[in-house]
Amino acid sequence: MSTRRNFILGTIAAVGALTIGWGLMPVRQRLMPSALPTVAPGQLAFNGWVSLGTDGTVTVLMSKSEMGQGIHTGLAMLLADELDADWSQVRTGYTGIDPIYNNLASLVDGLPFHPGDEGSVKRFAGWMTAKAMREFGVMMTGGSSSMKDLWMPMRQAGASARAMLVGAAADLWGVPAGEITVASGQLSHASGRKAGFGELVQAAAKRPIPTDVKLKDASAFTLIGKPLHRLDGPVKSDGRAGFGIDVVRPGMLYASVLMCPTLGGKAKSFDAGKATGVKGVKKVLEVAGRHGGTGGVAVIADHPWRAMKALEQVQVTWDHGAAAGVSSADVFARLAVALDSGKGHAFTTVGDADGAMAVAVRKLSAEYRAPYLAHAALEPMNCTVQVSDGRATAWVSTQVPDLARRAVAKATGLTADKVDIQVQYLGGGFGRRLDVDCIGQAAQIAMAADGAPVQTLWSREQDMTHDFYRPATMARFEAGLDAQGRLLAWRNLSAGQAIVPAVLDRLFDLPAGGPDKTTSEGAFDQPYEFAAARIAHVATVEPVPVGFWRSVGHSHQAFFKECFMDEVAGAAGKDPMAFRADLLQRHPRHLKVLQRAAELGGWGSPLPIDSEGGKRGRGIALHESFGSIVAQVAEVTVSRGKQIRVDRVVCVIDCGYPVNPNLIRQQAESSVVFALSAALHGEITIDKGQVKQSNFHDYTVLRMSDAPVVETEIIASTAGPEGVGEPMVPPVAAAVANAVFFATGQRLRSLPLKLA
Repeated sequence: MSTRRNFILGTIAAVGALTIGWGLMPVRQRLMPSALPTVAPGQLAFNGWVSLGTDGTVTVLMSKSEMGQGIHTGLAMLLADELDADWSQVRTGYTGIDPIYNNLASLVDGLPFHPGDEGSVKRFAGWMTAKAMREFGVMMTGGSSSMKDLWMPMRQAGASARAMLVGAAADLWGVPAGEITVASGQLSHASGRKAGFGELVQAAAKRPIPTDVKLKDASAFTLIGKPLHRLDGPVKSDGRAGFGIDVVRPGMLYASVLMCPTLGGKAKSFDAGKATGVKGVKKVLEVAGRHGGTGGVAVIADHPWRAMKALEQVQVTWDHGAAAGVSSADVFARLAVALDSGKGHAFTTVGDADGAMAVAVRKLSAEYRAPYLAHAALEPMNCTVQVSDGRATAWVSTQVPDLARRAVAKATGLTADKVDIQVQYLGGGFGRRLDVDCIGQAAQIAMAADGAPVQTLWSREQDMTHDFYRPATMARFEAGLDAQGRLLAWRNLSAGQAIVPAVLDRLFDLPAGGPDKTTSEGAFDQPYEFAAARIAHVATVEPVPVGFWRSVGHSHQAFFKECFMDEVAGAAGKDPMAFRADLLQRHPRHLKVLQRAAELGGWGSPLPIDSEGGKRGRGIALHESFGSIVAQVAEVTVSRGKQIRVDRVVCVIDCGYPVNPNLIRQQAESSVVFALSAALHGEITIDKGQVKQSNFHDYTVLRMSDAPVVETEIIASTAGPEGVGEPMVPPVAAAVANAVFFATGQRLRSLPLKLA
């Protein structure tokens, strides 16, 4: 017994020592994958991120998906600058799947800490999370993290390749490496010797790959920080760009899918007799609801139209499942009950909020709500899969290539090393393509095609009614003021489904542990300097599938928080901008962004009178998300018919170092239009477990004729780059709602914004 006990204690001590030792070590290198990537003929890989051609071209290899955000251009700029490449010679390609490409930044930022917390616990948790994600994480494009995640790896890859070229030139010319200069894809020496990259590629590629390289100081950047045009612009302008829906393979078949109209349901039985008689039909089969999706039936045919028409002939009896009794009204009723409980996990507590509320001279409260929302990407869900000769290939628009590979492997019974994922351009992602339900489904369908490639394409209606929706959420606020209108107490309790536990279950078969930060992000993690506060969330459970929607919890929590902030300012008898400024005295960056937005937005000055008799107003909102600080001023006109038109949005952002101002401004415009679509129109309603909206006629997106003028200013910063794709979405709804109140005196507390 003693020996056994000593063995166990010794083992525990050894494991503990190893764990501590591992924890003290830095994150493993992200320069070299397990094998150099496969590159095109005439190209040689220098590391996991770049290949150089004998013709002088530079191909920057991308682990991130391009879904319109311009990230391929921004990341290529990082590498090309450190390489001192000729920008006109820069191209992009895709990496393979390897742990060096795992996204570290998004998971670190996802830890439930306040942004202002710089304590040792947060630093240690971030350190350990980064290390774990490097080994066991996910290759992901999401969380507005791409630039932050690869800010150093891309630069190190460029500097490493540059050092190899310089070393080759030094050997060839017999001169010290330190005497060689590199600029615009050419190496030169004071002796007059010169050589382009292409001339040195073969010799340079044989050299050892340096890992300890000196990176440029920002003052030496030649590309980073410049408003360069997008690399993907030409191919997207002339139609050469390849999206998932554009894939064509020899002998390709097409599958059309009809899923159970009730979320989470499946086919009980079906009659394919009429469908099999349609010309070109190859097979009719049942498909399972994979990775959280809904089951149904599919028709495989030799033409997409034939597959769609034949599908109409399939007679299906449905098993509607657990969601059959769910309606939107019931969901909101349960959310109200959850709020009545007064419980929930407190993400932030400051001082004694209850005690401060008790002594407040003036108290006010309000309740806000936001509906389920669909992603509604313009490219509907699709995936092309071929299973042949013990291997599978999937051509797909995805934000998670390694999870896509896992989904295909699971559906086909193959091991992951037998599955090849060919990532295509994404015609919109917004978080929807972080899920792999369509990919697993497409792989199952391809298994029935006898080795032929099959493109599975969802109709718009199937896409809209079988999404992973932004959670419906409610929030209650209370605030207490003293006699001078100073904010003494702030209490906020929200309720809604938690996304992370659902994602862990459907993608990893894992239980969730601890609170889900995304439920309360945008509420608890803001810079306002409350004297006393309690900010909490009640995680609810519904059979409605939920997922990550552009800016996630921030998308609705910013609306709740910034509108109530205006309400409190009004109760205090203070200007909304000045009231916010008083709560930001220890946050100079936030204060600067707020004040600059107010200045550019003409805050306090009268608006021109609407010639058609509408009422006009301005609203302001400030929000921090994904590391970036954004303030917006919206100008609106409310017509005599009570229609809300947004005329102008001024957007000021501090996103750290602005790698490419053009991309940032494009994202500002995209974010405003996307957010306004949701703020003015977006709502998914559910009756008996079925989504009532089916296409853009009843799930409206903002039209060009209704798009406002968007003016963007980027605050110069020397800090590392932060998120851009999502941070400019959250403040929009609040700025508009606050402007509507200014114009009409009516406070709108529910999305979408509709006047009574």
